[in-house]
Amino acid sequence: MKLLDKLFMSTSFNDDQMDSLVSDLQILIRQPSISATSEGLEQCAILLANLMKNAGIHSELLYLDAVDQLENVNSHNKIPPIVFGEVKSKINPHSETLLFYNHYDVQPVDPIEKWNEDPFSGKVEGNLIYGRGSADDKGELITRLKAVEFFLKNTGDVPCNIKFLIEGEEEIGSPNLSRYLKKYKHRLNSDLVIWESGYVDKDERAIISLGQKGILNTEITVYGPSRDTHSSLAVAIENPAWKLVNLLSYLYDPVGGKILVDGWYDEVKPLSDKELQLLADEPFNEEAFKKEYGVTNFINNQNAYEIKKALAIEPSCNISGLTSGYTRKGVKTILPSSATAKLDFRLVPNMDPRIQFERLLKYLRTTRCFSENEVSVKYLSGEPAYRTPIDNQYVKLVVDSASKIFNGVVLNLSSAGTGPMYAFKEILNVDSICIGSTTLPNKMHSPNEYTNLDLLHKGTNCFIEIIKNFANITTRNTGQSRYYNL
Repeated sequence: MKLLDKLFMSTSFNDDQMDSLVSDLQILIRQPSISATSEGLEQCAILLANLMKNAGIHSELLYLDAVDQLENVNSHNKIPPIVFGEVKSKINPHSETLLFYNHYDVQPVDPIEKWNEDPFSGKVEGNLIYGRGSADDKGELITRLKAVEFFLKNTGDVPCNIKFLIEGEEEIGSPNLSRYLKKYKHRLNSDLVIWESGYVDKDERAIISLGQKGILNTEITVYGPSRDTHSSLAVAIENPAWKLVNLLSYLYDPVGGKILVDGWYDEVKPLSDKELQLLADEPFNEEAFKKEYGVTNFINNQNAYEIKKALAIEPSCNISGLTSGYTRKGVKTILPSSATAKLDFRLVPNMDPRIQFERLLKYLRTTRCFSENEVSVKYLSGEPAYRTPIDNQYVKLVVDSASKIFNGVVLNLSSAGTGPMYAFKEILNVDSICIGSTTLPNKMHSPNEYTNLDLLHKGTNCFIEIIKNFANITTRNTGQSRYYNL
């Protein structure tokens, strides 16, 4: 039998091979790698590179030069390396290249007292494995590594060229990823990115997402008296907390659900007929959604379709934090000297975070007449949105691959969340597709995070299918495919 035939006839990741997956995932979970504090990042990167080498994947750590490093929340520490991996196909060396993007960093474990077990135990109970990073993102990462290892162990080769980019700062906003992409562009060039995560619904249908919203993070501080003072003076001195509340009311209309900043929606483009149809076809369990988040109705009593549309393609303005005065137990009658709000604005394609910030600043200074002395407005961070076109040739490939393994597929225009997908398109000129095996809820970013072992099994088999079909479509593009019909 020819090697190429053997590669494509390789069947599936079996139950016996799951022991190795669980063992390697436990090794990763038991190594803390918290990007917010830098705890264990370098150690985890080294451990991961060794796991990859043991699987037959060439791996190395890539670093930024000191002069290239961005100032960021981790600036007092060494910026963690990217773990780069690569397997070149021997039988199909001129194939296109599939790039897996993941991250090895995790969220802090606070509040530690809410965990039922050690957050880094990797404890298995029944069909679940617990621990920080078990779902986000070490569980997702291990399925991709095991899919590639499956080919290498069974055939000694892979049917297409494969690369890995695994970063250590995703949980703090990927502040240096663009620098890495630019510095190592020649090594990261690829034809499709499989994104770091993807979800599976309660019916075990794979949710395949084609995009991510962008974000603008800002901080607004209103100043009052030079020091906190006695609250009896509230009849004479303006309270900055009231002033901040008033200012925030100018930014967003809760009844109409619109951001009031002049020009905010200027670059927002309407959806195509195909995109509108995709949105309409997407299932949405309204009651299950409300139950999950403990709410009885949506904003302005919107219906399911309106909520789907808002989550996928509408900008938003969110107050993520408010700080002023005395907030501890008991009473302290003061008039605070300042009040601060942290806001995040979710953005959609064609909205530039820096331009939107300038619009916000102009609106507050010019339209609402808040002076620089009384109000400080800070740009904290930003990320543009991106959506892969629904007619991208690889979308059907991923849909068909997932349909073979899961109980169906839900195609989603865009995640409501944010990630650095735009940077891959801007720098590497490559589209991305989100698919994975994480069930919701799974308590990611919360105590007692877990993931489902059966879904990790299915996820691994899904990536095996994607790799085979990616190689097939690569051959098809040269007119030689025997295996995959679009």
